[in-house]
Amino acid sequence: MYSPETTKYLIHIYLEAEGVVEKSDVVGAIFGQTEGLLGEDMDLRDLQRTGRVGRIDVQITSKKGETKGEILISSSLDKAETALLSASLETIDRVGPCNARVTVERIEDIRITKRRKIIDRAKELLLEHFDEGSINSNELLDIVREYTRIEKVGVIGEEKLPAGPNVLDSDAIIIVEGRADVINLLRYGIKNAVAVEGTKVPATIVRLCESKTATAFLDGDRGGDLILSELLQVADIDFVAFAPRGRSVEAMSRKEIIKSLRNKVPVEFIAEQKRDVEKKKFTPSQGVPPAIAVGEDVRNNIPEPEPRTEARAPPEPVTLQDHISQVDGHHTARFLSPEFTLVHESAVDDVERSIEGIGGDVAGIVLDGVVDQRMLDLIAGRGMEFVAARDFVGIIKRPVSTRLLRMH
Repeated sequence: MYSPETTKYLIHIYLEAEGVVEKSDVVGAIFGQTEGLLGEDMDLRDLQRTGRVGRIDVQITSKKGETKGEILISSSLDKAETALLSASLETIDRVGPCNARVTVERIEDIRITKRRKIIDRAKELLLEHFDEGSINSNELLDIVREYTRIEKVGVIGEEKLPAGPNVLDSDAIIIVEGRADVINLLRYGIKNAVAVEGTKVPATIVRLCESKTATAFLDGDRGGDLILSELLQVADIDFVAFAPRGRSVEAMSRKEIIKSLRNKVPVEFIAEQKRDVEKKKFTPSQGVPPAIAVGEDVRNNIPEPEPRTEARAPPEPVTLQDHISQVDGHHTARFLSPEFTLVHESAVDDVERSIEGIGGDVAGIVLDGVVDQRMLDLIAGRGMEFVAARDFVGIIKRPVSTRLLRMH
């Protein structure tokens, strides 16, 4: 059997055929028209069978009734034998039913090519990869401390789940997706994380959740959503912490991790929203399918506005509550600055287009309409701090940095 490691030469052959032919036709012509030409010792089939010649690589294209391309044959024969074999290939004058011309363009010495690559790489290593900087004691200590934390990753349960050193002894655990997530939490001193290692929740995780306060902290992607759904069905989860959408726990910084864990929500909140989903029915006026409605009611303690006559102009809004009162019932959306001054106003139907094109310093948006996950992602993507709306539907992931305020 031929081994690529023994290749000495690579024969480059140019082929032209007066007609449309297939790769199988070319290979058949090579074997058929060189058979017996050089004697038994140099028969191409025997050379391949004994591993002295590699496979025949045919790369051809047909255009306007002609076929052209290149044939590559690797050889571990010596120079003379390789040259003799190459010359025999130029005797091929037909491929299938078509006239053909075969020309050996060059014979590449693979060893020379490898030497050139070795020399070029050695130059790069010599110039770029020798560390000549001064020793920084603080950097060395940080590396050693981080290595010590990472080395403490252990395994628990029959499934050998990656876990921090304090999982079994701690009263609370953090459930993450994989080993890399456990390592990243250890890097920042969080030692009670355990990994699910897949979309199927292991029995060890279920048992741990029965006796410990469990927080699910999963990636902000489709995989994290699926694992969370199963965890809520089979395990006694107490809290849920949300990673930023599109981010993985293993890539989060210390600040992002601490912020997400501080903003965790009780599992009862998730369960309540799921029950709301079952009760809701889709209506065309909503424009989105039924889903989780989340948000804070900011209208409970709003004082009733003073009665005003039709001839009296509405007061200039100075607070968020003022804008909510004026937007309510008018099917409009207002983009507000950090000081709650009006930056831009549009119809609710045009709000997504306005979000994408809005300029200036916008802190949030107030709209007399429904916010779904797509719109919420657009709002969070623009870095807005709040959104006040009539309702929130289809919300699977709440942005950590954006407050959701429900008007009614």
